[in-house]
Amino acid sequence: MPEIKKIVLTGGPCAGKTTALIKVIEHFNSLGYQVFTIPEVPTMFAQAGMNYLTKNQGLFYQGEKATLEIQLGLEDKFMRMAKECDKPTLIVCDRGAMDISAYMKPEMWEDITQAVGTSTRALRDERYDAVLHLVSAADGAERFYTTSNNKERTEGLELARLLDKKVINAWTGHPRLRVINNDVDFDRKINRVVKEISNVLGLPQPIANERKYIVEVTGDVPDDNVADITQTYLVSEPSSEVRLRKREWQGNRVNVHTTTKRISPKEEIVVERQVSNNLYESLLQQADPYRQTIHKLRKSFIYKGQFFELDTYLEPANHLVILETKGIAHHEDINFPPFLRVVKDITGNTSYYNYNLAVKK
Repeated sequence: MPEIKKIVLTGGPCAGKTTALIKVIEHFNSLGYQVFTIPEVPTMFAQAGMNYLTKNQGLFYQGEKATLEIQLGLEDKFMRMAKECDKPTLIVCDRGAMDISAYMKPEMWEDITQAVGTSTRALRDERYDAVLHLVSAADGAERFYTTSNNKERTEGLELARLLDKKVINAWTGHPRLRVINNDVDFDRKINRVVKEISNVLGLPQPIANERKYIVEVTGDVPDDNVADITQTYLVSEPSSEVRLRKREWQGNRVNVHTTTKRISPKEEIVVERQVSNNLYESLLQQADPYRQTIHKLRKSFIYKGQFFELDTYLEPANHLVILETKGIAHHEDINFPPFLRVVKDITGNTSYYNYNLAVKK
């Protein structure tokens, strides 16, 4: 059976998903992939007469439950179709199951998932190969924000920013969640979508270093997404790096096994897979004896349309705090948050790579 990958393309209002979908279809069709796109179900329902702003809680519940059922049904049908294809297949979901949870209270979401016979963990962590979140133009690219291209869209800038963060929070914990920042050049934003999907498909990609800085925290950091990360390096071939990561947050846990293999001085292939708790414990037996385990706390947040990860190391580099940009091109200025003071630019400094920080002294 040919390879099948299913990804979610999501994001806040006016993020560029429609344009990205067109680019994805054209690009990967040209590479020989069968590309299926699953339409945005809430928009279909709204156009059919469903009012998601209704104060009738019974109608709202039934509408959201039906939305989830149709979403899962469409995905399952396309998966069956993909299994009959004679070439590799990419299924792109215009929003996914967890997007639905961002628009209701957690208690109602729990009731709906139980009624449908599923769970948050199954929908978020196990159903999709990757989730790409395009940041809303309402956050950092306000001049491009408009409601004219979707008559179902009525939110203002503040609500759009709030929805953007709620959707990211809903997907937080997926082992391959990637946040696509706004860019002064919209084409570069769309091209990053193509690059991230190429990584999922295992296509060789240029080696790119995100910008990194040692920082001092001088104020309150947004703590919507705080994760406890334990990272162990395993014995590997000289040209490869194998990492085993355990990420825990809000009572949840996800384990990811990552292999990075350089195929040339400028290209690499990255393969990620989620592993069970039992397999995680078994793989720890392959730990590199020359490296310590990395333990750090990570806070992820968006500031002025740019996505950041702030790592506070507990072991082995106690009290080291590193800010890493995610998807901010080298030509772009960084919107450093006011609650951080940059101490040192360590971009490209291999001494601060996790792989090297872990070396036993």
